[in-house]
Amino acid sequence: MQAQSDTENDAYRALFDRTDDYAELFKTLAVSRKTLTGLTPQEIKRVLRKSRRDYEAVRAIDYFPNDSTTQAEAVWMDFINVAETLLCPGEPHAIDATIPQRDPAAYQGRTWATRHRLWVDRVASAWLIHHFIDRKARFLWLHTPADCPPDALGFDFDSAAFTHIGDRVTFEVLLASFGLEQDRGLLRIGAMVHALDVGGAFVAEASGFEAMLAGVRQRTTDDDLLLSEMSVVLDALHAYFSSDLQAAPAKA
Repeated sequence: MQAQSDTENDAYRALFDRTDDYAELFKTLAVSRKTLTGLTPQEIKRVLRKSRRDYEAVRAIDYFPNDSTTQAEAVWMDFINVAETLLCPGEPHAIDATIPQRDPAAYQGRTWATRHRLWVDRVASAWLIHHFIDRKARFLWLHTPADCPPDALGFDFDSAAFTHIGDRVTFEVLLASFGLEQDRGLLRIGAMVHALDVGGAFVAEASGFEAMLAGVRQRTTDDDLLLSEMSVVLDALHAYFSSDLQAAPAKA
């Protein structure tokens, strides 16, 4: 049903106004943020998962975005950044630069390096490199970026060959660098990685992917095994995002 007048439109907006819901969310995030520094990594992840569910629940029913929506996105991104900084020291800072076009032929059989204990952007970027850029890639998992050998291609840390540029996370920079942005499935994965890494538009599959990654990280400290297991998940997501299934109505 569409509003027939400005008065009806204002009434609809008032009916679905989520300002009060966001206000409660802001209070909860403010309290949680004060406690983060005293929590263990596993506890931080639990707080982050619950907070993400709470935020996405409100965002999913915010049919008339307004100033509260914009404020909520900013608050949520700030909360994520604080949590991720505690979980993953060494997160890259975005630089202001153009993204040069790269010839994949010049990047075959190379050694690629990133910070160990893979998380969202790093595991997705490693999968992208191995499956779409350099199928003979070798990976090094670094304890610190300073450990990166001079002949290795670093990714997702400050001063790496591939890192955050502008508003793009490393996965998105790799897509642009190697001309992969015509692949619908990869673009959708990029949106998911962006939302999880720095915040952004709601992506329904993001919470599930994050939960699976957190589960694998709890079971193993071997980044080769983690990448192998999460590659199966990313392969499946790519197939799904590349198909028309996601747009098809559910059958009774």
